[in-house]
Amino acid sequence: MSEGMETSTQRILNLNGRTITLIGTAHVSAESMKEVEAVIRETKPDCVAVELDEKRADSIKNPEKYSQLDIVKVLKNNQGFLLMANLVLSSFQRRMGQNTGVKPGAEMLKGMEVAEELGIPVVLADRPIQTTFKRAWGKNTLWGKCKLLAALISSAFSKEEMSEEDIEGIKEKSEMDSMMNELADYMPVVKQVLIDERNLYLANKIWAAPGNSVIAVLGAGHLDGVVENLEKLAANQPTDDMEEISATPKKSFGSKLIGWLIPAAIVGLIVAGFIYGGTQLGKDMVLSWVLWNGCCAALLTALAAGHPVTVIVAFVSAPITSLCPFIGCGFVTAIVQAVICKPKVADMETLQDDISFKGIYKNRILRILLIFILSSLGSSLATFISGADIIGKFVGAEKQPLFDNSLEAAAGMLE
Repeated sequence: MSEGMETSTQRILNLNGRTITLIGTAHVSAESMKEVEAVIRETKPDCVAVELDEKRADSIKNPEKYSQLDIVKVLKNNQGFLLMANLVLSSFQRRMGQNTGVKPGAEMLKGMEVAEELGIPVVLADRPIQTTFKRAWGKNTLWGKCKLLAALISSAFSKEEMSEEDIEGIKEKSEMDSMMNELADYMPVVKQVLIDERNLYLANKIWAAPGNSVIAVLGAGHLDGVVENLEKLAANQPTDDMEEISATPKKSFGSKLIGWLIPAAIVGLIVAGFIYGGTQLGKDMVLSWVLWNGCCAALLTALAAGHPVTVIVAFVSAPITSLCPFIGCGFVTAIVQAVICKPKVADMETLQDDISFKGIYKNRILRILLIFILSSLGSSLATFISGADIIGKFVGAEKQPLFDNSLEAAAGMLE
C-alpha cells in the first residue's frame, strides 16, 4: 500500500498509485525556501499544496494588507482577541527569523510562486486560522484559557532570538518530538486543536488535491501526523469527523443558560435585599455591584493607557454590560477609544512590528485591542467578586432582626 522514502525533512509516499511528497519546513528558514523550490522544479508535480488558508495566503502575498484594517469592523465582528492572537504569533515568528533575514511563511510563498511560474495548480490546504483560534479557545477550560493567555503574553514580550542553526534544528525529529511533548503536557487541548486536528485537515486536503503527483509544503511538526492520516485515507480507515473539526464550536445550552442565570441571580438577590432586608441593604448591594464592576474595568482600562473618557465609560458601562449577555464592556470601551483616538495610517503600517511592551502602548490599534481585552477581563473578574460580596451581604443580613421582621411582613401580605 505505502512505500516511502524518509529524510529529516521529506516523506515520499506511494499510495494507491499516487506519489505524495511532503516537505517539512521551518517557517523562517532560508534552507527550507531553497529546498521547496528545488523539489518543485525537479519533480514538476501535478499539484502543489501549501499549509496556508486563504487569509494567511493573502496576507503573505500582500503584506501591506494591514494598512487597510478597519479596527471598528473587527470589533463589531467579535474578532478582537483573534486579531491580537494572530498578531502576537506572527510577531513571534518574525523575531525568530530576524537573524536569517527570512520572513514567516517565505517558503510557502516560494512554493506558490514556483508553482505559478510552472503552471502548476496550488491548493491551500490549511484550516482557516479563525476557526483554529476559536476552537482552541472554545474547547479550553477556564484554567486552560488562562494558560493560553499567559503563553500569548509571554511570547509577545519575549526577547528570545534564534540562530540559523537553532531554526534548522527545529526540523529534526528529536527536537520536534520534544517540543510536541512539551506542548501536550502544558496545554493538551491546544495541542489537539493546533496539531492533531490540523494534521487530519491537511491530510484530507492533500489527499483531495488533483493529480497523481502532489507536493505538499508544511511545517515539520505536522509531517508524522499527516503521513499517518494519509495512510488511513488510502486504506479507507476511519478518521475523525472532518465536518466537526472544520466548524467553530457552538456554545452549549448549559453555557448559554449560565450566561443568563448569573445576571438573573444577581438581580434577584438585589431585589430580595430590598424586599427582605430593607432599603439600606438593597442600596449596599447595588453599591457593591457598581463599585466592583466600575472600578475593576476602569482600573484595567487605565492600565491599558485608555483615554480618560474611555476610563469613565468603562466605569459607567461595566455594571450594566455585566448584566447583559449581548454586549461586553470591552466592546464598548474599545469602540469609544477608537472614536476618540482614531488610528492613523502609520499605526496600521507598523502593526506587526509594534508587538512589544512599548509598541503596544505607542500603536493606537494595539492599544485599542489591549483596552478591549483588559477591560473585558476586569469586568469579568468583578462579576465574580461583587457577586460573592452581594451573597455575603444577603446571608449576613438573614441574622439581623430587620431581615426577620421583613420576612414576617412579606408573609402577612401574602396572607
